[in-house]
Amino acid sequence: MLRDVDPIIIHFLFIIGGLVALYFGAEWLVGGASSIAIKLGISPLVVGLTVVAFGTSAPELLVSLQANLNGQPDVALGNIIGSNICNIALILGVAAAMKPVVIHLQIIKREMPILIITSLVFVAMLWDKRIERWEGGILFAGIIIYVTASLIEARKEKGAGDYEEFSEEEVEEMKKSGASQMVKSVLLIIVGLVALKFGSQWLVEHGAEVAKWFGVSEAIIALFLFAFGTSLPELATSIVAIRKGQGDIITGNAIGSCIFNILTVIGITAMVHPIAEQNIASLDKMVMLGLTIVITLFMWSRMALNRIEGWLLLFGYLTYSVVRYCMDQGII
Repeated sequence: MLRDVDPIIIHFLFIIGGLVALYFGAEWLVGGASSIAIKLGISPLVVGLTVVAFGTSAPELLVSLQANLNGQPDVALGNIIGSNICNIALILGVAAAMKPVVIHLQIIKREMPILIITSLVFVAMLWDKRIERWEGGILFAGIIIYVTASLIEARKEKGAGDYEEFSEEEVEEMKKSGASQMVKSVLLIIVGLVALKFGSQWLVEHGAEVAKWFGVSEAIIALFLFAFGTSLPELATSIVAIRKGQGDIITGNAIGSCIFNILTVIGITAMVHPIAEQNIASLDKMVMLGLTIVITLFMWSRMALNRIEGWLLLFGYLTYSVVRYCMDQGII
């Protein structure tokens, strides 16, 4: 019996280690790159919309890249589709179930239409079960346009702005830092990239073994285990933010992450190597797209997400999880 159990425990330990490495790798990458950017006098808006945004999407990017290059395209796609479903149904659902979340008008008027269009384009590209390099290029061009437009609009609204991601003490320390701090920041970036590399490798390789052991497809592991794991930091952040009444942070991070996942992660992954869908079900894509439309309607009705809507999102996620598992096992 131990011979059967021991290997799976080792695989789970590597998966946990991979998730931890991805989390800290992203933190170190963002910290090091932001420190250098601030020291060089780069605008807070540029830092927030490029360095921080890209850094927080780095775990998903490395996992999808690693999986696709390993010949596991379902993991690459499932990771992103599952992450977007998690961001909407789980993260926003938990936040709203705890306390009504007030939605900023900009989220409804700009971010949500962009996310709907982005999701529609993504699903349309998968119509032939394959995303080619040129299609990845179109998606990546989309994130460049999105970031550029966000920078222009933000400059008009509030000028140079503040480094909202860091405390005033941290910013002042970064600005006053000398050559030794620059070296430390570079080393932090290198260590972060190494952690991201090994974290993604452990997650993909050992996740595949766990899928075999439990008799489920790699798509299921990616849609739920990987997606939930990489969303844990955002879930923890949303719980803290909702207690502080910072609804804008929760919705902004969740919706922004969904946009970056499709345009940046899928875009870059497909440009490096075309993505060929295998066992991703139409249900997965329809749930992702459907949740995007449903959350928009919820937000638009009252400029907020109430507790009932939060519980509905959580119930929807649970129902989808059960149905998808049953489909994978041939039960339905």
